Amino acid sequence: MSDPKNTPGAETASLRVDKWLWHARFFKTRTLAAKQVSEGKIRINSTKISKPARTISPGDILTFPKDDHVRVIKVVAIGIRRGPAPEAQALYEDLDPPQPREKRVDQNNFPPMPKYEGKGRPTKKDRRNLPLSGASLLD
Repeated sequence: MSDPKNTPGAETASLRVDKWLWHARFFKTRTLAAKQVSEGKIRINSTKISKPARTISPGDILTFPKDDHVRVIKVVAIGIRRGPAPEAQALYEDLDPPQPREKRVDQNNFPPMPKYEGKGRPTKKDRRNLPLSGASLLD
């Protein structure tokens, strides 16, 4: 009996999850993809995994955090190489596409600048009385 792995022309129907995430262009490097898997942030068919060598095949559902939302991806095909973006997008079906980001009005969480209600530069006494601490913002 011959080993199917060594048979020429035998297609592999599975691929390492870190390599597939890299092929599908979800992560810029394979090391970043492997790190996400090792930290236990990726689920295959709702099962948390922690080994980058875990294999996936077409039909599997991947769930993982990406940027500020959770991606739910169905594996459609196994890629041969990390090709251009249109080729990478053909490898998966996005089950929950991310919503467009809304501009937040309060992007920075800095307290407002203290204001001096007077003319010209504040005196030493005026500066002492300015609410610089931000404790007044907590009330």
